[in-house]
Amino acid sequence: MGSLAYREDLEEEKNSVFTWELEANSRDYNSQFKEKSFLCWQRRKYKSNVIHTAKYNVFSFLPLNLYEQFHRVSNLYFLFIIILQGLPEISTLPWFTLFVPLICLLVIRATRDLVDDIGRHRSDRIINNRPCQILVGKSFLWRKWENLYVGDVVCLNKDNIVPADLLLLASTEPSSLCYVETADIDGETNLKFRQAPPVTHHELTSVRKVASFQGKVVCEEPNSRLHHFVGCLEWNGRRHPLDIGNVLLRGCKVRNTDTCYGLVIYAGFDTKIMRNCGKIRLKRSRIDRLLNRLVALIFLSLVLISVALSLGFWFKVKEFKAKHHYVSPRHVQSVAAETFLTFWGFFILLSVMVPMAMFIMVEFIYLGNSMFINWDVHMYHAPQDVPAKARSTSLNDQLGQVGYVFSDKTGTLTQNVMTFRKCCIGGIVYGPDDEEAAPCQGSPYLWNKFADGKFPYRNAELLRAVRGRTDEAVREFWRLLAICHTVMVQEKDADQPVYQAASPDEEALVTAARNFGYVFVARTRDSITVMELGDERVYQVLAMMDFNSMRKRMSVLVRNPEGAIYLYTKGADVVIFERLSKKGMTEWTTEEALASFAEETLRTLCLAYKRVDEDTYEEWRQRHREASLRMQNRAHALHQVYEEMEKGLQLLGATAIEDRLQDGVCDTIQCLKQGNIKVWVLTGDKQETAVNIGFACQLLSENMLILEEKEITRILEAYWGSNDGLLAGQGPLQSRFLQQTKVAMVINGEFLDQLLLSLRKEPRALVRDEDVDVEEAWQEPGERTTDFLRAQRVSLMWRTLGTQLRGTGLGPRVKDSGARDGPEVRRERAFVELAARCQAVICCRVTPKQKALIVALVKKYQRAVTLAIGDGANDVNMIKTADIGVGLAGPEGMQAVQNSDYALAQFCFLKRLLLVHGRWSYVRVCKFLRYFVYKTLASMMAQVWFAFYSGFTAQPLYEGWFLALFNLLFSTLPVLYIGLFEQALAHGTATSLVNFFVTLWVSHDSAGPTSFSDYQSFSVVVALSSLLSITMEAILIVKYWTVLFVLAILLSFCFYVVVTWGCQSFWLFRISPETFPFLYADRNVLSHPSILLVILLNVSLNTLPTLALRVIYQALEKPRPKEVEEAPGEDIAAVEAAPYLRRESRRRRSSYAFSHREGYAELITQGTILRRAPGGDRDMLTGQIIPCHEELSPSTQESCRCSRKMSFLGKTGHQHRGKASSRDGGRAARGPQIPGSPRGLAVRGVPGDVAGGAGGLTVVQGERAGAVGGSPAPPAARGRGGQGVPRGVTAGARGGRSGARGGGAAPPRPPPPEEQ
Repeated sequence: MGSLAYREDLEEEKNSVFTWELEANSRDYNSQFKEKSFLCWQRRKYKSNVIHTAKYNVFSFLPLNLYEQFHRVSNLYFLFIIILQGLPEISTLPWFTLFVPLICLLVIRATRDLVDDIGRHRSDRIINNRPCQILVGKSFLWRKWENLYVGDVVCLNKDNIVPADLLLLASTEPSSLCYVETADIDGETNLKFRQAPPVTHHELTSVRKVASFQGKVVCEEPNSRLHHFVGCLEWNGRRHPLDIGNVLLRGCKVRNTDTCYGLVIYAGFDTKIMRNCGKIRLKRSRIDRLLNRLVALIFLSLVLISVALSLGFWFKVKEFKAKHHYVSPRHVQSVAAETFLTFWGFFILLSVMVPMAMFIMVEFIYLGNSMFINWDVHMYHAPQDVPAKARSTSLNDQLGQVGYVFSDKTGTLTQNVMTFRKCCIGGIVYGPDDEEAAPCQGSPYLWNKFADGKFPYRNAELLRAVRGRTDEAVREFWRLLAICHTVMVQEKDADQPVYQAASPDEEALVTAARNFGYVFVARTRDSITVMELGDERVYQVLAMMDFNSMRKRMSVLVRNPEGAIYLYTKGADVVIFERLSKKGMTEWTTEEALASFAEETLRTLCLAYKRVDEDTYEEWRQRHREASLRMQNRAHALHQVYEEMEKGLQLLGATAIEDRLQDGVCDTIQCLKQGNIKVWVLTGDKQETAVNIGFACQLLSENMLILEEKEITRILEAYWGSNDGLLAGQGPLQSRFLQQTKVAMVINGEFLDQLLLSLRKEPRALVRDEDVDVEEAWQEPGERTTDFLRAQRVSLMWRTLGTQLRGTGLGPRVKDSGARDGPEVRRERAFVELAARCQAVICCRVTPKQKALIVALVKKYQRAVTLAIGDGANDVNMIKTADIGVGLAGPEGMQAVQNSDYALAQFCFLKRLLLVHGRWSYVRVCKFLRYFVYKTLASMMAQVWFAFYSGFTAQPLYEGWFLALFNLLFSTLPVLYIGLFEQALAHGTATSLVNFFVTLWVSHDSAGPTSFSDYQSFSVVVALSSLLSITMEAILIVKYWTVLFVLAILLSFCFYVVVTWGCQSFWLFRISPETFPFLYADRNVLSHPSILLVILLNVSLNTLPTLALRVIYQALEKPRPKEVEEAPGEDIAAVEAAPYLRRESRRRRSSYAFSHREGYAELITQGTILRRAPGGDRDMLTGQIIPCHEELSPSTQESCRCSRKMSFLGKTGHQHRGKASSRDGGRAARGPQIPGSPRGLAVRGVPGDVAGGAGGLTVVQGERAGAVGGSPAPPAARGRGGQGVPRGVTAGARGGRSGARGGGAAPPRPPPPEEQ
């Protein structure tokens, strides 16, 4: 079997060829492309936007469903028996006794599949009929999604869902930015931005120009890589590069963007999200597979028994004919022919050993258990009004066998809601006030008109310190939170700014500062306005040093209204503490507070600042300018320049934010772990946030050794290497390592790709240690030392665990499979075995396809039942791949639910689903199968014993109707009760032996009216003994006797009495003596007390030994001691020689976790992200849409048309600001300057009127307003630039021109290369 990852990689490489060519607004051109479909038939290469996730249609349902049903071995077996029963020469039972139940079984299963598929059709129809605006001719008309084709131009408004993968052409935002929310793709609710190519941004400034756009796009073939796209736009004889930043993916939701226009690149199943959804897989439970194997085993057993009995007939036939001469005329064929027909007679007679009723009742049991899940009020979520729903009825027993749970993080474990919980300022921790000790009398923030009424954090002491204005650290702490960020602001009214943040973390921090009186109200390209306790202050932004995953911090260099320069920095504690000027008592207490925050699993950021003198700034500004103009290694050079400035900091304190978990997550995970179910978290989020949530939900603990990429690599290298030294004895440590060490694994998607694919290129090296990553080259000095010490500490663990893996059989079995399996398979097996030995696994930055790959690898090599749970479209592939898929109905959409087997409202309901319903279903189905096999053997094995006394003639022991209805009516209800209601077996062959031979022994050589030695009476006694013994067994194995169970027993006896009375009546005997030969047989037997005593003897002999064994077993069984979970300690292993295996217990764990995305600071400092004033040319894009009201309801039309203007700059109630801006906007906002010119460094591609117009602040095109030739700014330029301009605004009537010289806030981008 080939490598899964290898096949995926080959497919992706094949799809990277640039053969996807399309032209805008030209369906005729795009329809000429064809691709081979089947043999010589061709079809259109570019699919429409219609999606079909259903399995069947009207024409394919019957043949395809029958084809799937007869993949079951049992159905083929029953069909074969029915065919044999149709042959009169060998038939011993009527053909319809099996044909009718088979039809019922097929109809039941087909109905279930049909209902599931109708739901998929309904979902597809809803999605395909969504409305969108498509360019038709020269205007945009309302059409359905299904009418969309590759090459069409689409108009989207705010809150619209993107219908296909689009190339963003233009938008009403500055620089044609478009903000999108990808919650339905990756579960993240923070905004992401996309930007149109510069050429379309400048050219497509009106609807008329968009309608005449005729560009051609050449790009890669459709593939599943969500974060990768390469192509080019050919227009007006030039080629313009395209990347993923220019593409809006299907399923995104447009946010904070009035109008945008896009060109359809991929549609329908060619879109990236649909490529990640995977195919519909037929899921079958282990019980289903077991039944197939059981049927095959019974079939072989029946063949062997029939052969043996036929051979008995071969040897006995002559003696039988001689002894019973009156039957000789009926046997006119040869002995061989008679033996052959007898073989098939026995085979048909014993075919009831595989009872059709068992499969029918299994379907009813599955349906009943599914209904119990749907009716469970303990899994009903009242706030959302969402009950649990079993969308699949055939997987209930699998719930009780789950070994691995694969969970998404955002929206599944967490609510994705950040809450400000605590802070530490100057070494003093300010936690939330105790509401019981100090009952709250209204909101404490009523004095602040800007306060957010929903802000939950309250601390009276901190509020007094803030309003007292005496503590310098408190002032600077909140000032830093209000200044050092990349949040944008818009206003609904004058007093309620609405923040637009790139991450929920930043929004929570800025909102906290807002409630404590430090309100961020507006920003321009090089200024930020803050309302500090009612006083408006405008800070001039000199530089923004953006956050990234290596720096782990963000800094802002500002000049305050008094002219002083300050650096404000926030970031991870591990990088902030290394850059402090001193470490005193405040720093030590803050570090203790951080440790306390980490224990509470809060997400922390450290805050620090310093004052920068003018000369130091001027020198640094020159180096910053030189670094920003470098054409090579610019990022590295800027990194070093930032490093120079971010030293000698003074610590202010730390913030603690809670990423709120869903209710009951911790308890659920703990219960699952106690049930020996391993929980893996697969998320697209970054590593710090995923690990933080791992600690928060107690998946990770402080006493765990967390393996990361380097450790995993070296462990596997130690395994793969043929180092004999490893095999030399490591002593007791080697044997006790895995038992005494709790290990967790944290990896990311990129490492997973390297791990599973690089062997194809270099079999010996997993990841080459000699290769230094670019990011690793930029590592902080302290981090390098830490990594080296960590590597030294766990080196013994690498060798020990590598050796242990060898000794325990992990990885390739060289003797067994080494010759057959390729290196990829061996690599995959070794990795999965290592991961399976960990207590927890967290995979970060993984794509939807990688999630499915991980699930598939565990299924392939661990042979365990897997369950995947998620809430977004990015989890669909994982949900489909797992044995059981659970979708959460939440704000991220319903795609996960629509593709799942079970739908829940909250993650905590998974505990009850698995540990209650799963266990019950599994126990019930197992008891049902055991009991069914028992009762079948107990009743039908008597046929075999009877053959020895009937001359091996395949004569039935029982009446034909008893055989036909035994499993359908006479013993159905008790076993059905066991399968449906039992909440927590004697051997059938022994029972059949007792019933047959005791009856034979008692009736031997007996005669007279009380004798039952005749065939019919003997048959009735054995049948009644079997039925009563089976019923007694059901009574014994059921733990709870309920009214339903008593009714089931009584109804079973009633069915037997009524049916037997009818079949043995004289009326039916007179109609067809051959069909109803047992005339009054039961009446004759039951009328004699002596025969009733024989039946009672048989039942007693079958029941009493079983009952005695169970009583003795319960008396001797010792109560199991309750397992007590060990309290987490600092030491992992109590072995004297194991100091290397300890986690750094004395060292504080950093709980830094920040979900900010790099790039927003650059957009701000270059003015790209800032909205122009009303009345700009881009508004022409929204003015000429001609909606078509066809096919849409009025409510849909209204919802699709509505859009709202927003302003990022925000009005603060000062009317004079707008007047100054409108008067001097033209002077201050000149056109784009040449980079490096003395007039200033403007952003290429930003129109000169970006700051003009009424109502907005003037944006200065210079690097720093008021700094002429590097000298300090004059007072008029710094604080009083022009008449009517508020204090601190850096551009005005007289300050606008002078402000265009000097140093800069924003490092300019280099001029883009010439377009091809």
